Amino acid sequence: MIEWRPLGTGARPVPRPVATPLVWAGAFGGALVLVAVLNTVVGTGRPGLALLALSLLAAVLGLCARFTAAPGTAVLCWLFLNGFAIPPAGTLTWAGPRDTTWLACLLTATLVGTSLARVAHARAAYRRLAPGRAGQDGGRGDGPYGS
Repeated sequence: MIEWRPLGTGARPVPRPVATPLVWAGAFGGALVLVAVLNTVVGTGRPGLALLALSLLAAVLGLCARFTAAPGTAVLCWLFLNGFAIPPAGTLTWAGPRDTTWLACLLTATLVGTSLARVAHARAAYRRLAPGRAGQDGGRGDGPYGS
């Protein structure tokens, strides 16, 4: 006779972040492809659109990265934004306030992605450790003593 057993017994560990060099490789390749596609479709005169797209890429990469990967991810995205998304293409420039704002935006996007992933993983781990709590309050979150 066949006896069915669940494969996922016990507490599951919180997912480990991806190694920093792998995240940076993803930032390099993703920013390269993203800027190339944007330059082909809309041209090089729209740095705001490129900044938005690279910020989304940085946030997505932050979902699977460590906090220590955030500065490198932001700098790699900024290099492609500054070097290829604004004219003259292929020339790195530094325009004080503009580039500082762009770097801050990319760093913030990466940190927000990483923070959201950590909070989501911590909440999931807490729910796995306290299975009886959800049944007491009916999933409303007000607990046995009310709020």
